[in-house]
Amino acid sequence: MSTTTDLIADSAVTTSAKGQNDLKSALKFITCGSVDDGKSTLIGRLLVDSKAVLQDHLAGVQRAGETDLALLTDGLSAEREQGITIDVAYRYFATENRKFIIGDAPGHEQYTRNMVTAASSADAAVVLVDATKLDWNNPSLELLAQTRRHSLLVKLLRVPSIVFAVNKLDAVQDPTLAFANISAALAAFAEAAKIPVRATVPVSALKGFNVVDATPGWCGYEGLSLLELLEQLPATPTESAEAFAFPVQWVEKFSASSDTSQGRRVFWGRIAQGNIAPGQSVTVLPSGQSAVVAQVLDHTRQPTPSLAGHSAGIVLDREVDVSRGDWLLAPGAFTPSRNVSVTIAWMDDEPLVAGRVYWALQGHRWVKAKVSRIVHKLDVNTLAEEEASELPPNAIGHIELSLQEPLVTLPYERSRVLGSLVLVDTASHKTSGAALVL
Repeated sequence: MSTTTDLIADSAVTTSAKGQNDLKSALKFITCGSVDDGKSTLIGRLLVDSKAVLQDHLAGVQRAGETDLALLTDGLSAEREQGITIDVAYRYFATENRKFIIGDAPGHEQYTRNMVTAASSADAAVVLVDATKLDWNNPSLELLAQTRRHSLLVKLLRVPSIVFAVNKLDAVQDPTLAFANISAALAAFAEAAKIPVRATVPVSALKGFNVVDATPGWCGYEGLSLLELLEQLPATPTESAEAFAFPVQWVEKFSASSDTSQGRRVFWGRIAQGNIAPGQSVTVLPSGQSAVVAQVLDHTRQPTPSLAGHSAGIVLDREVDVSRGDWLLAPGAFTPSRNVSVTIAWMDDEPLVAGRVYWALQGHRWVKAKVSRIVHKLDVNTLAEEEASELPPNAIGHIELSLQEPLVTLPYERSRVLGSLVLVDTASHKTSGAALVL
């Protein structure tokens, strides 16, 4: 979901991003996993060892004479008091080879909604696994439920690259055996859940083993360090091959003397998919009116064609009724529908039951959505699809929605924007669920 900052976020990257390949663009990745697996500490280690932290900032996270790396990302007072991550904290750093945007996602079940928010726009996910919490001596060990849940969520959210990082191996008696058994369990789970895994890396966030610099032979591992691996991961490709779709975020009216728009309104937003150039026809949803694109403006208000993933201002050849929340679409490319079948990650404190009505947000458009049917619930431990009359908090399932007004949707596998809905409680206005169109 875009925000008003999306309109200016391209100012630093739009020009440089054009013509660059995926490996040269900034990589946005998140760390996720169960509680106290060392996610914040790992990010702190990445920042410190890559020399991305100023000395005065580093001095501010000293506790009893030692550096508490987790405090580099846990900035809320409640996080520091309780020693947990609550909200997603973003940090930026760069190496000689690449720029990075890191999202530190919380591990507690009650903050799953924050983790889903971070994963929905990530290019990669590092799923941490705490070796000390597992029966690492057992070749048939069981993974933690939250490790499974987060792995399934990043797969459902179509995060292109998933890396398992087995942490705290320095704290077990036989790190080589522990890594071998845990790696086998992760591989078996990933194969059963059809999760594409780029690599499984042994790390010690506390001591820095295999985080920034490789530690050859440690735990029997001879591969790249975590940072070296991240430097090689591709960024998420834009959905330029799909038909044009543009959610209108902001409507701007210029004076009649304006050279930029000849007095017509400018419709600002971020292109969800496809591309747009002057002369192309568009259809407005929901009104159904048609018009021709007169100008396409970039973030500096200069005329230029624009591609998926970039912010743009669109001027039409005539005045039509377009407001925030409307869509500009390629004519004849989509069929609006009132019924959608979705995979849901349920994040409300109250269970999801059939018959309830929620607000559904797609792009910037709000419509009422009724839960018609709960098809099944996914068991995160066995991966079995079970019949269910309700979905408890933090469950993943398959449901059917009936919309008050038609929306244009595509399967989430094809389009991250057209394939996603956010369900919001109509009374409390809390985010209740993340829905991915099947």
